[in-house]
Amino acid sequence: MKKTLLLLSLALAFGTAKSQNLYSYGFSGVTADLTTAGWLRTNQSTLPGTTPALWQIPAYTPVVVSAAQQPNAFSDAAYTTGQTSPIPNGQAGGGNSFTLINFQSTTSTASSGATISNWLISPVVNVQNGDVVTFYTRLGKYSATGTASYADNMQFRMSTNGATSALPSGGPAGLGDFTNLLVEINPALNLTSYPTVWTQYSYTVAGLSVPTDVKFAFRYFVTNAGPNGSNSDIIGVDSFSVDRPTAGTSEFFKNNFAMYPNPASNVINLSSSTTAINAVQLTDINGRTIKNITLNGVSETQINISDLNTGMYFLKIKSELGEGTAKIMKN
Repeated sequence: MKKTLLLLSLALAFGTAKSQNLYSYGFSGVTADLTTAGWLRTNQSTLPGTTPALWQIPAYTPVVVSAAQQPNAFSDAAYTTGQTSPIPNGQAGGGNSFTLINFQSTTSTASSGATISNWLISPVVNVQNGDVVTFYTRLGKYSATGTASYADNMQFRMSTNGATSALPSGGPAGLGDFTNLLVEINPALNLTSYPTVWTQYSYTVAGLSVPTDVKFAFRYFVTNAGPNGSNSDIIGVDSFSVDRPTAGTSEFFKNNFAMYPNPASNVINLSSSTTAINAVQLTDINGRTIKNITLNGVSETQINISDLNTGMYFLKIKSELGEGTAKIMKN
């Protein structure tokens, strides 16, 4: 059920647009599955805690609420004494199907000064400009008013060094190679700014010169935190996905390339300000290839069509971002 619902949520997130999934992870199973799937965890907090020291997949069971037993975290309703608090679901369905971290990341009992910096780092994903990264997150405590008892903060970061990325080290200030801050939720540590229901966040990859191996990281980052701090409680993350929107080849051509003149007698001029042109192919209306031209990453070029017969042809451009096709007319 988890995987089916995840695919549905992605379809809703992108509307009717087509997309190619590059990587997705639903955080189901048990904590050991994080390591098996290639996720890395490191706790760089002040006096790192032990229960839990690292991000984990929960293992909640139903509980009967009493004076000694609080309702399960991540509930979607208020449960009172005598009621059974069920196993909480992840964003896309499935009991205990998400990952979480909480204030016990540090054992510091100082009323101020303790800083939590607890990291969950993805496997390598090859991305390019325009790829869309999405995830869901929420506070773990139910609140009918949307107000938290203790403020939480999370950063979503990226390293562009792929498999050789340096992990954060040296304590709460260490970032390693994860110096690119993509999304930050509640940096001001307000009591009303972190969502209390599963909420989607996204980032569109930009600033890369070529397709790049990267790693993404969730950083639970809270100051004045810990057992006696004024901030930090519990948060969850679910339904992490990296997708490449894909348009039809004619739409891609229109959005990324300039071509003139058309109709033309001798030369077609091609250019792009968004991507490098690697090759051009001309075919006739019967699908036969007339020309194949290798260009190796240029931003503009000319195609000689003076030797073609009068009529309609299809011009296909292969670029670093994808392929585009347009009709041309030879006079």
